[in-house]
Amino acid sequence: MRDIYYRLWDDYWRTYRINSEAAIQIASERVPGRVEKVRIDYKNNLLIYEVDIRNDTGLYKVEVNADTGKILKIERKSD
Repeated sequence: MRDIYYRLWDDYWRTYRINSEAAIQIASERVPGRVEKVRIDYKNNLLIYEVDIRNDTGLYKVEVNADTGKILKIERKSD
């Protein structure tokens, strides 16, 4: 069962549409600031990039759909 999961994940991963640099650019256009962390995650049946950006008003987490490049959520995080 595990091998099937990893094979499906690998097939899906190979067909993603944007890379982390594109996700950073998309997120930075909406929330200007310094990128602190970028990670990729699987939520609600979607592969997403989570980009943490710090600016003068605080720390923000921007979720970007890895398939489409669409911003799904912008959330201000507690410091």
